[in-house]
Amino acid sequence: MPLLFGTAGVPLSSKDRSSEGGVRRIRELNLDALELEFVQGVRMGEEKARKVGMIAKENNIALSCHAPYYINLNSREPQKISASRDRILQTARIAKILGVRSVVFHPAFNHDNSSEIVLVRVVRELSLVREILDAEGNEVILRPETTGKGTQFGDLQETILIAQEVPGVLPCIDFGHLHARTNGRYNSYDEFCEILDVTAESLGDRWVKNVHFHISGIEYGLKGEKRHLPLRESDCRYEELIKACHSFGVDGLAICESPNLEDDALLLQKVYTAQ
Repeated sequence: MPLLFGTAGVPLSSKDRSSEGGVRRIRELNLDALELEFVQGVRMGEEKARKVGMIAKENNIALSCHAPYYINLNSREPQKISASRDRILQTARIAKILGVRSVVFHPAFNHDNSSEIVLVRVVRELSLVREILDAEGNEVILRPETTGKGTQFGDLQETILIAQEVPGVLPCIDFGHLHARTNGRYNSYDEFCEILDVTAESLGDRWVKNVHFHISGIEYGLKGEKRHLPLRESDCRYEELIKACHSFGVDGLAICESPNLEDDALLLQKVYTAQ
């Protein structure tokens, strides 16, 4: 499949604010994807998940899920690590019923640990999660997301390394986050190509043919991400980003996280189809 564009959450213009309503509105807008946001907790039962999944299939909408924000696989408190694993498992189980391919999550905070120590811990915990899911026959792809602040584990290389170490894991590349955490880098055609090239070299076709992107404008400072911005109100060179995506022939989902959700998702789709 080519790059499919959609929104992070129910489109703002959807009068029906339910997940079902969001899927139907995505189709009305002629977008092709929707990321269901479970960021405050997985509050969807199995019956509803089956219904939403069926509506998505009928409307040919690709779904993904964002797991709760309260995940830290490097917590100093063992019970919080266990709760983090459980939140990923909960999301993955509902995702399977929904027919979702990918579950996105923020993996960890660094605290006072080195990148190497955090990587070992994240790999260990995700390997446990993967073992459980594999035993359940759940093939949902786990997607640690590149993060927007230096205090968070998840620069590009760290995220790639997790995917190399744990089967069934691929990155979610958030271009705004990478731009923010490097204080303004990764915002030109050559730099976008660098991101895609490094990831493709490291992970091969299993990633190139199944990418997952988050795209938005972003406000940032010395400590990284502050807030998301509409594309046209930011410094994001989104046309160059789309050009890089074309150059590499990537397939998968491009989820817009701008505050004006569907407007920017449609803008990105328009640029993509025009190139």
